[in-house]
Amino acid sequence: MALAIFDLDNTLLGGDSDYLWGEYLVEKKLVNTVNYQRTNQFFYEQYVAGSMDIFEFSAFQFKPLADNSIITLEQWREDYLIKKIEPIILVQALALIEKHRQQNDTLMIITATNSFITAPIANKLGIPNLIATEPEIVDGHFTGKVSGCPSYQQGKVTRLKAWLKDTQHSLDGSYFYSDSHNDLPLLELVEYPFAVDPDPELKAIAQERNWPVISLR
Repeated sequence: MALAIFDLDNTLLGGDSDYLWGEYLVEKKLVNTVNYQRTNQFFYEQYVAGSMDIFEFSAFQFKPLADNSIITLEQWREDYLIKKIEPIILVQALALIEKHRQQNDTLMIITATNSFITAPIANKLGIPNLIATEPEIVDGHFTGKVSGCPSYQQGKVTRLKAWLKDTQHSLDGSYFYSDSHNDLPLLELVEYPFAVDPDPELKAIAQERNWPVISLR
C-alpha cells in the first residue's frame, strides 16, 4: 500500500480553514473584531509569501483556545464546520480521495493548521491519518502554546519521518498533493508530487520539474 498524502487548505478545500476560523470568530464577535481580523489577514498574507513565523502565528491563533473552555470551543467549532467548511469541500477532491482509497493506499492529511480545527475535517473526509500542528493541552485546557514540532514547511518532513518510523510505513510509491510553495520540502521527498491549483511560485517550479499540475476546482 502506497502512502497518499494530501495538504488540506486550498487543496482538498476551496479555501483556508485556519483563516476561515479567524473570520468565523470575528463574524460571531467572539474576539476583538477589528484587531483580530487585521492580524488574521496579516498572517495569511505572510503565509502566502512564505515568510510566516509559525510560532508567532500559533500564539495568535491559539489565544482564543486558551481563553475559552473546550466545551465552548467545541460548540463554536461545530457551527464553524457547518457554516465555513462544508460549503468548501471540493467534489473532485472527494473523488481523488476515493480513487486512492480504492487502490488501498494509506490516506493521510498533513497540514500546518492545528488539529483542533482539522481533526473533524479529516474525519469528515474519511482520512484516518492526520499530521497537524498540535496545540498544547494541560489539565484539560489549551495553554496557547504549540506542542512539539509544528507541521509547517520543513516541519512537515520532520513530523512525517517520525510517523514513518513509528508505524513502519515507507515512502515507496508515495504521493503528495499540495497547492503551496511552502510544501516544497515534502513535495521533493515523495515519489509522486502533484501541484494542485498551485500558487504561482509552485506552478513555475512544477512546470520546470515536470511535476503534474492538476485542478480540483
